[in-house]
Amino acid sequence: MNRYLLLFYSVIFQLLFCLPLSGMAKEVPHEVGGFVLGSDVTEYPNIEYANALKEVVVYDWHGFDKGIISYGVCANPGEIVKIKLKYENSNKDFFKQLLRKYTKKFGKPTEWKGDSFGILHIWKWKFVDEKNNRVHLILQHNLKNPNENIGNVVKLFYPDSIIREQKCFAEQCTQNASNREKEQQLQRKKSGWKYLIPN
Repeated sequence: MNRYLLLFYSVIFQLLFCLPLSGMAKEVPHEVGGFVLGSDVTEYPNIEYANALKEVVVYDWHGFDKGIISYGVCANPGEIVKIKLKYENSNKDFFKQLLRKYTKKFGKPTEWKGDSFGILHIWKWKFVDEKNNRVHLILQHNLKNPNENIGNVVKLFYPDSIIREQKCFAEQCTQNASNREKEQQLQRKKSGWKYLIPN
């Protein structure tokens, strides 16, 4: 038997019988930080939901593939503060056509927010309406950056309303924090290794 074949069998033997395999561990972790995989999130009464806005999703909507409508839950419950819609047509020629139509209707964009590599194209318009609300409009094209929505996207939002909802939500969370909750926070800081290592 040649030495290369012996070396091959030796490596296979070590892999199968000598090295510990993570998939065959005696203890499989399902918990870290006191949170357990597969458990219901409502089982943790002491966590704070940091969602100052709620969202609804729309699909196949008048030339849009899908979209997210964000609305307030605190300062002005139910008020739509952000609309984000993805066009059905994702190609760059359609983006250029949209940009021409946007520019004709709203004037030249206020700001370029895209990258210098030409992968992400983002044009932004800033307005103030008759009620003195700041309104921001974004037209975006992206076919390569996995951290952004792929295709052509439009975003329309009230930046001040979003800030107002976030501030209201943070103030409510602070007011709702009782002495008992503060004591629990102190205890959680002293939890030690039990919560730091997956179990």
